[in-house]
Amino acid sequence: MTALVETDALRIVFDGRLRAVDGVSLTLTEGETLGLVGESGSGKTTIAKALLGLYAPTAGRVTYRGRDLAALNRRDRMWFRGQAQIIFQDAFSSLSPRLTIRALLTEPMRIHGLDPVANFHRVEELMAAVNLSPVLLDKYPHQISGGQARRVGIARALMLHPSLVVADEPTAGLDVSIQGDLLNLLADLKAQFGLTYLIVSHNLNVIAKVTDRVAVLYLGQIVEIGATRQVFAAPRHPYTHALLGANPEIDPARRREKVVLQGEIPSPVNPPSGCRFHTRCPRAVDRCRTDPPALRREGGQSFACHYPMDAP
Repeated sequence: MTALVETDALRIVFDGRLRAVDGVSLTLTEGETLGLVGESGSGKTTIAKALLGLYAPTAGRVTYRGRDLAALNRRDRMWFRGQAQIIFQDAFSSLSPRLTIRALLTEPMRIHGLDPVANFHRVEELMAAVNLSPVLLDKYPHQISGGQARRVGIARALMLHPSLVVADEPTAGLDVSIQGDLLNLLADLKAQFGLTYLIVSHNLNVIAKVTDRVAVLYLGQIVEIGATRQVFAAPRHPYTHALLGANPEIDPARRREKVVLQGEIPSPVNPPSGCRFHTRCPRAVDRCRTDPPALRREGGQSFACHYPMDAP
């Protein structure tokens, strides 16, 4: 499969001290949906913004179709901004209260200098695609529901025919029934428009439903990555195992052993030596405190652990 976006040993440091992302190498192939999971502060949103060109790497690089984002000239950067779009977590705050829905949807095309006639047809197409009535086009954000606002945000993200769409907590704040409808919509849009998704979420049930692969992050590093079904069925890293054990599960037959992690996630300003997870890991030994584990591939998934969970 063709690589759409890649990070090579990506490192992002804020204020010279805070290591938000530290040595992440990741490939997002065309047509797939990749999930990023981990606790708050793990680096999920920072990686997502780096893939959108919003954060410049401190070291390493981010490429789109083989082109280094840091080396793009002004014209090519404008082109890339049309290719990579984001669906914001807080739909209402991302919509200007002073603009109608129609104006909000056509704004990206106006910024990119596209034909107003094309604007009209694209708005009609996307309103239908996200299952919204054209009656809403002349309304303002405060006159629509939260679910409708989320769909408007999705439609706006698709206005410029992007290839990559980053969805930041796409179901946050929505009722469970509406969450299901929204996830089905994202799947339909992916098939209809040939999209590639990066999904950032704390909700592992969302990740399980819509992603092809999942990357588990801890303190700015990938600790496990692989096909979502395989990683969720048989996690090899103790951190992944703990996250899945803490995930609410209605079906008693599918509930996992609950692992209570000790303490808080350490500060990324001064991360632990050795394995960064050793301060909270119930399996840690002396080696874990001094020797950083490399990400190694085994049985179709990759994990960074000296003493992984047993393979099935």
